[in-house]
Amino acid sequence: MRPVPEEPRPGQESVWDYPRPPRLEPARRRVRAVVGGVVVADTTRALRVLETSHPPTYYVPPADARTDLLVPAEGSSFCEWKGRAVYHDAVVDGRRVARVAWSYPDPTAPFAGLRDHLAFYLPALDAGLVDDERARPQPGGFYGGWITSDLAGPFKGAPGTHGW
Repeated sequence: MRPVPEEPRPGQESVWDYPRPPRLEPARRRVRAVVGGVVVADTTRALRVLETSHPPTYYVPPADARTDLLVPAEGSSFCEWKGRAVYHDAVVDGRRVARVAWSYPDPTAPFAGLRDHLAFYLPALDAGLVDDERARPQPGGFYGGWITSDLAGPFKGAPGTHGW
């Protein structure tokens, strides 16, 4: 059963206005990821994926990330829209942080712009910032969306939302 979308306040966008299948677009905001006190990504050239009921997932160009701190992680997953994802751990000051990021080395044609861009998983970070706002993770521990104050939900991911 589809929930009742929250009424967006001025300056907010509703995740219920996002499309399905998802859309890829420029983020037009500064996106940063911090691991172990180190900024591992900082960009104003991020892309975002928008999908109905999900907060945006931000993808950072590899040139704007500390790829020297990222190492391949085991495993992969498959997205029906984007293709096969691979995972990355971060090694900062000798400490390995599991699965801080994922990327699509060979995305599907509609998402070709994501090739090798890095999406950072908020629960593994010290902080994920959009402009200067600290983002909150999408509920449920599975999806990678970043929730900011300019979004109206509710957001998919919490128990009972699987069928949305």
